[in-house]
Amino acid sequence: MFAGKNSTLLLLLTYSLHLLLTSSFAANSANDQILYDIYPFIRVYRNGTIQRFIGQGFLPASTDPRTGVQSKDISIVKELNISARIYLPKNANPGYKIPLLVYYHGGGFFTESAFSPNYHHHLNSLVAKANIIAVSVNYRLAPEHPLPIAFQDSWLALKWVFHHSSGNGGEPWLTKYADFGRVYLGGDSAGGTLAHHMAIRVGMEKSDPGVKVNGMFLNCPYFWGKRLIGNESADASARKSLEALWLHAYPNTTGLDDPLVNPGMDPGLKMLGCKRVLVYVAGNDGLRFRGWYYMQVLKKSGWNGIVKVVEVKGENHVFSVIDPTTPKAIAMLKVLAFFLNQ
Repeated sequence: MFAGKNSTLLLLLTYSLHLLLTSSFAANSANDQILYDIYPFIRVYRNGTIQRFIGQGFLPASTDPRTGVQSKDISIVKELNISARIYLPKNANPGYKIPLLVYYHGGGFFTESAFSPNYHHHLNSLVAKANIIAVSVNYRLAPEHPLPIAFQDSWLALKWVFHHSSGNGGEPWLTKYADFGRVYLGGDSAGGTLAHHMAIRVGMEKSDPGVKVNGMFLNCPYFWGKRLIGNESADASARKSLEALWLHAYPNTTGLDDPLVNPGMDPGLKMLGCKRVLVYVAGNDGLRFRGWYYMQVLKKSGWNGIVKVVEVKGENHVFSVIDPTTPKAIAMLKVLAFFLNQ
């Protein structure tokens, strides 16, 4: 047997090796439990546990003290948990109907809601500046509700809104104040993807003669494709995350060239159901080349309308939603207000 200093040294070495092996095993075991991790959006574990890191805040509907805009929450399809928050500008007059915006929030299909602080503040500011009524749609999220459920929810909500054009809908703010001859669609990031496809479906179905969709604005829309464009190959980490969002949100997708995420692969693109499209992209955003690409393929599709892209230098993804008080966000708000009143 060992004795004295040699024995003590051997015990210390043995214990250190045990700690190293144990901690290494624990770390590997924890990593093995993760099914996928798309930070800062979501982390999903094999046991079904889901962690969302952003977009989990909630602000109640209210009368905004800064703008005077009123808001309230409504249920659209209760059994499917499809709902919305409606915004009405200060001093709205039933005798003078105003443009209607149907808005879809972003969040990579995994996070955020129509009731989160970012979107509540953003819609309050936009409604006040443009003097419009807005419906901010709350659709179901992946992975609990994988795509294409968000697209289906968005269409059900839009049809519910359109039903009020006859004056027989159940929401008085829409029947009293909304001008269904001046309807606009809008969204940011993944919400821009949804808004785009709602516009295509409007153009294809043309089932609401009392409704005219005048235009659509997309703020840093989330489009992608198998073939990289611009400098998308420069940041492998960002590219991996952007691709993972789609592939995990839509497990049954045909891939990165699925027409739902790559408009250049959509044979129905020319059916876009409005005549004016405004796209905003941010100079520091990994998605900015997709906004320019969207304009190119839309023009080539045979669609009969006008599309414009505005690139805001030095800004990040959906900067105007994250902080609507910055000078560039305020400037963008003024442009959107003008666009929504044409």
